[in-house]
Amino acid sequence: MRVIKGDTVEVLTGSQAAAERPGRVRGKVLRVLPREGKVVVEGVNRRYKHVRQSQRYPQGGRIQREMPIDISNVMPVCPNCDKGVRVSYRINEDGSKERVCRKCGTVLHQITKPKSG
Repeated sequence: MRVIKGDTVEVLTGSQAAAERPGRVRGKVLRVLPREGKVVVEGVNRRYKHVRQSQRYPQGGRIQREMPIDISNVMPVCPNCDKGVRVSYRINEDGSKERVCRKCGTVLHQITKPKSG
């Protein structure tokens, strides 16, 4: 997957992107659902859920929750470029694997640690 939990992503399409056209919406990835091909992004695609009174929700009523959106509608944000970018993978000489920005080559995340021995 090109997006992992904790990434800052930019929403490209959908109702959230159309609502704020001048600047694309950015948010942090809360959950990745790889089998469904979806991600949950903080502050994006919020829906109301009606809940009954319970110990967890003593008041009951409506709560807002972020719902999943398709992974093809988001792009990771490179801290150096400050834009949504495509991601590639690089394997270093020491055996470590990292995700890198396709435009500038900045390391976004270290996937595996160097192999010893």
